Amino acid sequence: MARHGGRGWYGRVVAAALGVTAVAAATSVWTAQAGPAGGQQAVAKPAVRKAAPVAAGIVHASDGGEHAVNITIDDGPDPAWTPQVLRVLRDNGVKATFCMVGPQAEAHPDLVEQVVAAGHRLCDHTVSHDTTMDKKPQSYQSEQIVNAERQITKASGGVHPMYYRAPGGAFTPYSRHLAASHGMRPLGWNVDSKDFERPGAEAIVATVQRELPNGPTLLFHDAGGDRSQTVAALRTLLPWLKQQGYSFGFPVR
Repeated sequence: MARHGGRGWYGRVVAAALGVTAVAAATSVWTAQAGPAGGQQAVAKPAVRKAAPVAAGIVHASDGGEHAVNITIDDGPDPAWTPQVLRVLRDNGVKATFCMVGPQAEAHPDLVEQVVAAGHRLCDHTVSHDTTMDKKPQSYQSEQIVNAERQITKASGGVHPMYYRAPGGAFTPYSRHLAASHGMRPLGWNVDSKDFERPGAEAIVATVQRELPNGPTLLFHDAGGDRSQTVAALRTLLPWLKQQGYSFGFPVR
């Protein structure tokens, strides 16, 4: 998604959740290391099995060819809006790429599984949705990307994210190469629908129609507030795109 200032609404929600998670994780690791008799024993830290590396360049192109578009949905999953977005996509026979925030995926694994079962693809959108990640240390960037990767993969039942989208486009050479080394192609966008600003469904439709010549990857959201305008806009845009002769693909890997 486009930059909306600092950590945004996720920063406040995730901070508390991460604190609880950290305490629970620390307790779990200490208990495992102590063993049943209180003696120390080596326990390997769980790790995400990395997929085959991919290119580190930010991708915009569609695997559907020159007259195809990529529908990308950011910031979920959300129990109110993700099912509605999925329904519109299903009704129009369209597949999309869902860029998920780690704790959201962890909180709603049923929705992550529904996304995968419907044939859509997963994308890592970090833990805290921090749009200033490009100003942070590499250790912070790594935690944001790798921890979200782990959360999304676990929530999906083992399906690995195929892409990485930096919040607000805050990519760095380090974050791009890290994601690519984990099999997640850095994913940009060409058309920002501006749905995050909730300008009205008609305005969202008009923005996409006007900006479509910029390229094939379209950005929408299914979380972060009331996304009813996004749902309504997609109901209009998906049939319109078909009428214009567009097909639907996934971002090139």
